[in-house]
Amino acid sequence: MRDGSERREERAPAERRLLSSRLPGFHARTLAERRAWLAEAFGLDEAELGAILDEGGLSIQQADKTIENVLGRFALPFAAVVNLRVDGRETLAPMVVEEPSVVAAASNAARIARAGGGFSTQTDEPLTIAQILLQGVADPERAAEAVQAERQELLAEADRAVPGLVARGGGARDVETRDLGSGLFAVHVLVDCRDAMGANLANTVAESLGDRVAALTGGRAVLRILSNLADRRLVRVHVRIPPDALAAEAQTGAVVRDGIVLASRFAELDPYRAATHNKGIMNGVDAVVVATGNDWRAVEAGAHAYAARRGRYEPLCTWSAGPDGTLVGRLEMPLAVGTVGGAQRAHPMARLALRLAGVQSARELASLIASVGMASNLAALRALVTDGIQRGHMALHARQVALAAGAQGDEVERVARRIAAAGEVCLERAHSELEALRRERTTAGH
Repeated sequence: MRDGSERREERAPAERRLLSSRLPGFHARTLAERRAWLAEAFGLDEAELGAILDEGGLSIQQADKTIENVLGRFALPFAAVVNLRVDGRETLAPMVVEEPSVVAAASNAARIARAGGGFSTQTDEPLTIAQILLQGVADPERAAEAVQAERQELLAEADRAVPGLVARGGGARDVETRDLGSGLFAVHVLVDCRDAMGANLANTVAESLGDRVAALTGGRAVLRILSNLADRRLVRVHVRIPPDALAAEAQTGAVVRDGIVLASRFAELDPYRAATHNKGIMNGVDAVVVATGNDWRAVEAGAHAYAARRGRYEPLCTWSAGPDGTLVGRLEMPLAVGTVGGAQRAHPMARLALRLAGVQSARELASLIASVGMASNLAALRALVTDGIQRGHMALHARQVALAAGAQGDEVERVARRIAAAGEVCLERAHSELEALRRERTTAGH
């Protein structure tokens, strides 16, 4: 479990009235009904909530000041994973994603995981690596000794570069060296970033120490920047699911369990399968990272680098059968995310997302994100070994195709149902069904 002793950023606690995230039929409610429930569950003003959600949280004026060469805004759906229980806590997971079935699949897998008590997590201290890369280090052994001899002063100098972080209980914690060969040498400063993702803080530390480290090693500081391989900032998730909870229409829970274990084994043996296996994890991870205003590119880079840390690409999540017949899932991955920072302060939707998640620290957020990643992986594997990945996915994808064909209002669902039932989820069939539907309505009108 997370160490509850970590110091948290000062923040007014969010008012939460969420008693359970188990919400049967939530997907079938209207948009207005879902928003009304959300306002009631989280103590939000319904009109204010609606205004934020309709606007997407970012005005065109704000967008123009956020990045360069702005022309407009690009909208993506904002949704929530329900049924989640993480470390015994009922919670929702905000998601921003364009792919159909990701939210539904994660919500369904979270429901299944509840049969075993939900997801349990462990998180490391939020250490980010500030990396100083040097060239021309003639004697790596002597350079390493020189750096370690000045370790305390280097840590003190690093702390002086980030006084605000030190005041919040963070700061530089250790200094490490790595001989990369051919005169290339790396110095790592481990920075406890508390509730920040830590990129700017680590970069500040690396830049502040570059000249001093160069003098100590006899080399030239070439690069001073964080590393996105956050392998000191790992999250571990564990789940244990009774087989009965896994049963499908035509398969017993034990058969589904064994299929998931076999699929996991394929990912352990074959990097081609492992890449798709991990993509399923990142379906859930990235969507929550984006919703909460964090850097999904950094998270992706770290996750895939960690998957290849032993010289071959491996799955981040594995599944096995426990001695008692349960399905046991284990996930381990780096997650450098924050609950404070520029995006969280400036973007109303990111602030809303953190409120819905109910997290009070970066470590809690990392636990939630990794749990959703495991849920997404479970959903994908269960679908693969039962009905196949396409059945559920294409049924939901049919709505996008119907929209692309020009369907409006209730036409969207009707056309989607027709093309899904026909097994032809394609634009040509959607056009045909839409024309047929409109002819039927015209005839009925006469």
